[in-house]
Amino acid sequence: MSNMDNQNTVGNTSSFAKGLFIGGLIGAAAALLFAPKPGRDLRSELSDKMTIVSDKTKDVASVVSSRATDLAKTVSTKTADVAKTVTESKDNIVSSVAKASADVADEANKADQEIMDATAKTAKDSQKQLNATS
Repeated sequence: MSNMDNQNTVGNTSSFAKGLFIGGLIGAAAALLFAPKPGRDLRSELSDKMTIVSDKTKDVASVVSSRATDLAKTVSTKTADVAKTVTESKDNIVSSVAKASADVADEANKADQEIMDATAKTAKDSQKQLNATS
């Protein structure tokens, strides 16, 4: 081997050793940072997160319940308004029909009276003519 090849091999070995050392340090730091927690700590953290999730779920349920109650009240109010409007309309229609019926009855009575008067007059006129010819 030539002198150049020896320097190249020593340099490569040195660089490899440095890389191996630095990689080992980085790996050790990562292992310490990402190592699993002891069971007690993990259970405590899970319990805390479950409490947070439970609280948020209760908040959402409260909001949904409140909005459902508001919606039910709105529907109830609107239904009552519609029922009132229908009742008023029904009352107006019934009174209009009753008035129209009374008007028709009055007109029928007037027409009946006019016919009776006309018939009575015709009967008197006919009687007069009969008496006059006899």
